[in-house]
Amino acid sequence: METVYTSERIFLNSALHPAQVFPGGIVVSAIDGRVTRVLHSRAAVDSYLAVNEGDCEHVDFGRLLLMPGLIDTHVHINEPGRTEWEGFHTATKAAAAGGFTTICDMPLNSIPPTTSVSNLRTKVNAARGKIFVDVAFWGGLVPGNETELRRMIASGVIGFKCFLCPSGVDEFPHVSEAQVHAAARLMEGTGAVLAFHAEVECQRQASGGRRNATDPYKYRTFLDTRPDTMEQQAIALVAKIATQYDVRTHIVHLSSAQALPTIRAARAHGARLTVETCHHYLALAAEDVPDARTEYKCCPPIRGRTNQEQLWAAVQVGEIDLVVSDHSPSTPEMKLLAEGKRRGNFLEAWGGISSLQLGLPLFWTHCQRYGLTLGDAVRLLCTEPARLSGLDARKCRLDPGYDGDICVWDPEGAFTVTEDMIEFQHKVTPYLNRTLRGVVHATILRGSVIYRRSAVPAFGPPLGSIVLTSQEVGEGGSDAGAPTSKLRAGISPYARIADGSTVELEDDVDL
Repeated sequence: METVYTSERIFLNSALHPAQVFPGGIVVSAIDGRVTRVLHSRAAVDSYLAVNEGDCEHVDFGRLLLMPGLIDTHVHINEPGRTEWEGFHTATKAAAAGGFTTICDMPLNSIPPTTSVSNLRTKVNAARGKIFVDVAFWGGLVPGNETELRRMIASGVIGFKCFLCPSGVDEFPHVSEAQVHAAARLMEGTGAVLAFHAEVECQRQASGGRRNATDPYKYRTFLDTRPDTMEQQAIALVAKIATQYDVRTHIVHLSSAQALPTIRAARAHGARLTVETCHHYLALAAEDVPDARTEYKCCPPIRGRTNQEQLWAAVQVGEIDLVVSDHSPSTPEMKLLAEGKRRGNFLEAWGGISSLQLGLPLFWTHCQRYGLTLGDAVRLLCTEPARLSGLDARKCRLDPGYDGDICVWDPEGAFTVTEDMIEFQHKVTPYLNRTLRGVVHATILRGSVIYRRSAVPAFGPPLGSIVLTSQEVGEGGSDAGAPTSKLRAGISPYARIADGSTVELEDDVDL
């Protein structure tokens, strides 16, 4: 049995048809959820339906645009341990409502954090039966877990995130420069990514906080505590690591455009260095942040409008590789948005912006102004995230053999963000009451409709899979040879967990 999804507008993101929008159909197998063929015209659709009458299901989306399902590689789900902030059920439901079919969970904020094979097992089992979209996992690099890194790579994490300054949670301490060098040596030849929260503490940071500490309810007070130099100094260290070792390196949530020259120089010297920025740095500017509105607080901070324009320029020319949400939710109480004398205190409120569901319209709303096309949006929100996470052989295209993951949306439509439409757990976001362009109407995961837009949004069952793409790594460092993809024993990298079974990771990992 196959399902044929048809529309007057289809964008495959195909290697053979990279920029073509055409009327036709996408045929997806009900057995493995992969695309089996593409019908490149209405005549081809009519012919296929006539030949296969009664043997296939046909779903027509009219003039809505069909394109590959989106991928967000920077999402904080926080389960287990801090599920009151956000959990797998609500986070992946929000992702589905936003046209995302795959997300990558960050290793901190949950208890335990994803810093060992045992903790990865706990995290995977916490997701059992709850996820609406496919979920991959970052591991974490913290002091003292160096012996776990290669075991975690073999168990299926896409890479490791580390902090160069305090993370804000005790369970995930930051690492020193020496510890980063040691980790990079261990990771050479594995193909895994070493990702950095690229801020370091500096003298300007401390002096800025003291100078304005008398008015913690003004956004400028908080902004002065996180100057550009924090990112510049950290990214200089990342550039050194990236040029010294044969390891994939990645800068998460770049906010300061002043660090771009350092990134260019590292790449010119052969560094395998990628960079992401976030929707909030492109959609919001410091001048627009109201006092005491701590839903705007994040680290690194939202900077001024001139900086924002420089980030957009870097997106335009391809210096920034991908755009993600850094969905980092917490309770309204932690954001100090509840009533009380501390309400709106930027210096004490938890930092993090919730936006997972809104990524596509947040980005698309500004694309025309900056001369970016549909192809650019798919590259930044789908193709490059798939490449970063090692999923580009199965995700990000609608070619035969790829997963039938489809985002169905109206690029011309507009909507206003309201609390009742938000699917993530807490309706705390700086985008409330904003009008955005680009309306997601349906999301399809491996051929199954998991979300439909309606007066009361309709969701299918949680059909998401745990994605564990393991690598076979040898003893030693860079002389161990190139990694070889393999399946972990007894675990499919796309194993469904909706059936209630428990996913177990073996304690002994052959390296």
